[in-house]
Amino acid sequence: MLIVIYSEDLRSAAVDPFCFARGGETMARPEKVAMVQEIQERLSKAQGAVLADYRGLNADDMTQLRKEAREAGVEFKVLKNTLTILAAQALEMNDLVPFLAGPTAFAFGYDDPVAPAKILSEFAKKNKALEIKGGIVEGAVIGPEGVANLADLPSREVLLSMVMRGMQGPISGMVNVLQGNIRNLVYALEAVRKQKEAASA
Repeated sequence: MLIVIYSEDLRSAAVDPFCFARGGETMARPEKVAMVQEIQERLSKAQGAVLADYRGLNADDMTQLRKEAREAGVEFKVLKNTLTILAAQALEMNDLVPFLAGPTAFAFGYDDPVAPAKILSEFAKKNKALEIKGGIVEGAVIGPEGVANLADLPSREVLLSMVMRGMQGPISGMVNVLQGNIRNLVYALEAVRKQKEAASA
């Protein structure tokens, strides 16, 4: 993929680390293009992802968070907002762009859409400096409330094991949802939360 930006004022390229000037065009640096493609691949492959502002976490905190994420099969990665915005726009995830301000770290779950939300939510309870911005579940962007709802769900493996032990009714119905489209369940939980808030107002 070649990214070419046509510009009437090529002086902007001199201060933009993503671009360089060649003739009458401003062209993306190959290494930056490769980084955008890598981010696109992560966003596309992930069943679930959570983004967080990690300001205030020290080196030991970050090391511990990476360790906990790795043990849960979650990839924890600090990404540049400018490159992530380009990747998100290329994937038509424009709703993600407003969350990409300030320091941003991603937790990617490639096998379990619930795991990233659980890991970061639990860590944020112990470390108030970690602020959850939002997330992605099966390609759909969700806010921090949606991430909280996702974190409250049992993992897919736990739900399946519960059903295999003979539990029926609501649990088996929830498993069917998880096997189908988990983001519908997140939206349903968010709708219930809003209804409860409206009823208590």
